Amino acid sequence: MRDWSDRVTTTEMVKLYGAAWSVYVRVARLALEEKQIKYSLVEVDVFAETGVPQEHLKRHPFGRIPAFQHGDFHLYETGAIVRYIDDAFPGCKLQPTSPKARAKVNQIVGILDAYAYRTLVWNIYVERVVSARQGRLANEKTIAAALPRAAVCLSELTRLSDDRGFLIGDKATLADLYAAPMFAYFMQTPEAALLMEGHEKLIHWWHRFATRDSMLRTRP
Repeated sequence: MRDWSDRVTTTEMVKLYGAAWSVYVRVARLALEEKQIKYSLVEVDVFAETGVPQEHLKRHPFGRIPAFQHGDFHLYETGAIVRYIDDAFPGCKLQPTSPKARAKVNQIVGILDAYAYRTLVWNIYVERVVSARQGRLANEKTIAAALPRAAVCLSELTRLSDDRGFLIGDKATLADLYAAPMFAYFMQTPEAALLMEGHEKLIHWWHRFATRDSMLRTRP
């Protein structure tokens, strides 16, 4: 007998909870945009003076963003959300079917999660760009300490990616969707110009991907 317990109705309302400026909220939004899924973004301020809103803690007990709702199905953690979006909805596939290509996509996502996000976004972009916007001095020690790790991240992204138009393969995958929001911030920094020297493949990828409709529609 067929089990209908996990049957998905794709016409049910999709909601994403988070902030438009968030890298990981944008990753999830890019997945929804690439799959051409209608959704609503419900803004949540996890840095509010009064703390994380209590109603959001019911969606995400760790008080992070994004959280996701599809009908009566709820998820948190970006990796789970984007893979559910890819598996549950029709349209383009964001994960390769080849085991080796899928492994490389997952490897790049892991690198971005574990090493690139804090290095490129928080330790370089936030310290250099956001601090100036807020009228405070950048922590030069934090930036200097981040540069060697950033160089390794960029070198590995270049080495692992191929020349078929996207990071892996000839169509957008989760690797691109994770990398693009991080690069959208990092490339605004003066440090990026020097660090990107010698990474022409990565530069060409960024220039192409930055102008995709999904990127323009999710611009914070």
